[in-house]
Amino acid sequence: MKIAIIGAAGKEGKYLFEEAASRGHDVTAVVRDASKITNLNMKILEKDLFDLTYDDLKDFDVVIDAFGAWTPDTLPLHETSLKHLANILKGHENIRLLIVGGAGSLYVDPEHKIRLVDTPEFPEAFMPLATAMGNAFDMLKKTEGVNWTYLSPAADFVADGERTGKYKLGSDELIVNSDGNSQISYADYAIAMIDEAENGKYLKQRFSVVSE
Repeated sequence: MKIAIIGAAGKEGKYLFEEAASRGHDVTAVVRDASKITNLNMKILEKDLFDLTYDDLKDFDVVIDAFGAWTPDTLPLHETSLKHLANILKGHENIRLLIVGGAGSLYVDPEHKIRLVDTPEFPEAFMPLATAMGNAFDMLKKTEGVNWTYLSPAADFVADGERTGKYKLGSDELIVNSDGNSQISYADYAIAMIDEAENGKYLKQRFSVVSE
């Protein structure tokens, strides 16, 4: 399978690249600055996300969007970048678009009226990021002609957590593990994402992942 990973120089992007490559897939890192790639064995497409065209992506089976923006002035790029990718892939549903999503838009009630970001316990410091990613997801759900999948991590997304190879899947609701915690490591998240790239179980859907 030919897989492009946008944002492969980022921390989650690196895990995704390594996981996909370890399974024998033909993986290309799509990065704005190739100097940030230290793995000389990586295939690299050096191009800004907003400059990507359909011709750049037409030969891939799967495009994984691991773009991230963290500062107040760049947070709107979550929506505009995803809209750009959706626009260039619209009408080409043979190419699947997988998105590294956020947990803030997961529901905490069966009626799907209260999101995690709406709860009193949600950390105020992460609210702008969660809101920006939620807006991007809302836009994606209204998009037609794009074969997308959105993977939300658990509430506690642990950058340097253990790679256990074990996880539990959910849908639009926040789920917890056997210890009652909502937590997943970057490494285990990457396993779940590449499993979905291979199996295609959640076409035009959002799903979520938590450690076992």
